[in-house]
Amino acid sequence: MNEQNNLFKSMVALGIFLAIGMSAAAFILGVQGKRAMTGQQSITVKGLAEKPIKADSAEWELSIGVTQPTQAAALDNLAIEREAVEAFLLAQGLDAKTWSADIATLNPHYDEVFIKEVPRQVQNGFDAYQTIRVVTKDLNKITNANEALLQLRAENHPVTARAPSYLVSDLENVKMSLIAAATKNARSRATEFVKQDGVKVGVMKSASQGAFYILPVGGDAGDDSYGGVYDKSTIDKTARVVVTIVYGIE
Repeated sequence: MNEQNNLFKSMVALGIFLAIGMSAAAFILGVQGKRAMTGQQSITVKGLAEKPIKADSAEWELSIGVTQPTQAAALDNLAIEREAVEAFLLAQGLDAKTWSADIATLNPHYDEVFIKEVPRQVQNGFDAYQTIRVVTKDLNKITNANEALLQLRAENHPVTARAPSYLVSDLENVKMSLIAAATKNARSRATEFVKQDGVKVGVMKSASQGAFYILPVGGDAGDDSYGGVYDKSTIDKTARVVVTIVYGIE
């Protein structure tokens, strides 16, 4: 009976010692973990901010190109086609003050011919070109004119056009407001990372701005956008900026 009591007492004592040992180990690990985080002394996070923006101006470029047997005929034909394009722009509600024309260019026109089955370039008349650029804040008129241009081309007028560019004039203020928001987002992320470790986010040690993106709504920056993206194809856009910030740990 005494032996059983002694065995029981020994087991109880062993259990107490094990419990004390586990508690001590947990305390030591906790202290070491905190010291490890504190020893790191800094944390690096990225902050993201974005907001919707709208284009407030548009640029549109049209090109006229004609071919005639002589230089004089080419320039005369170019002048006639330019008048047709200008009349088209006026009909679309685009005032003459909104466009400008480059100086006309004149070059020899070459056709490829085969002489004894050998291809050769042979001059055959002259090409005359001229570019008209339209700049306006009336985005709807540019959009409508771009759609209506197909009819002008269907009437055999030798004119082509690039897609309109829809631009944002106040990009610097947009960028600055996003940097402020992204910096706030970075601190929130840093705080979330360390709040379980018994330490606090301290002062900012360094900061750098990443790429600045102007994207179509719902668009993706892609994998090759290290230098940023500026979408000019849409009126409604999303501005996005990323910052990288290093904070001290307290």
